[in-house]
Amino acid sequence: MKQSPRDKKLDEVLRSTRLVAGGFMGTDPRHPIEIIEQDAAALENLGVTTGQLAQRMRELTELAKPRLGTWIDDAFGKIRMKSEDFKGTLVCPWPHPGFYEKRITTVEHLQTHQQIIWTDLNIHMIEEHGFFEGKGAFFRIEPKEIVSILFEDLTQ
Repeated sequence: MKQSPRDKKLDEVLRSTRLVAGGFMGTDPRHPIEIIEQDAAALENLGVTTGQLAQRMRELTELAKPRLGTWIDDAFGKIRMKSEDFKGTLVCPWPHPGFYEKRITTVEHLQTHQQIIWTDLNIHMIEEHGFFEGKGAFFRIEPKEIVSILFEDLTQ
């Protein structure tokens, strides 16, 4: 894949450990654009948009925030979530201004016990850039996995 200078710079920034420990790419050898395209196709096959997914993630984070560090069940008794805050902010690796609280939200499906974690930056990167991070990255989110937990009715 021939990379433009902008795409090459993005690849370098996402692989760097300067912004986050381990970088955003993990051990994934693919170019970020390939990752974005493949994850977009997976999400489309599941019938969910990045906007819908980010909105659901944000809703659950907001529900969990007031009970900092404590599990809280959703109104339907299907999932539980908790939010943990850490000092500071994370910057978006794309070239635009964007700072996000260092917050980790954990969601667990109560029947399957599947868990998924994300940061406020993950929500932004999924919504605005379609980026779920590279395989092997600590905060990599698999589209099929998150949809099966957050949109259970779509995957049955």
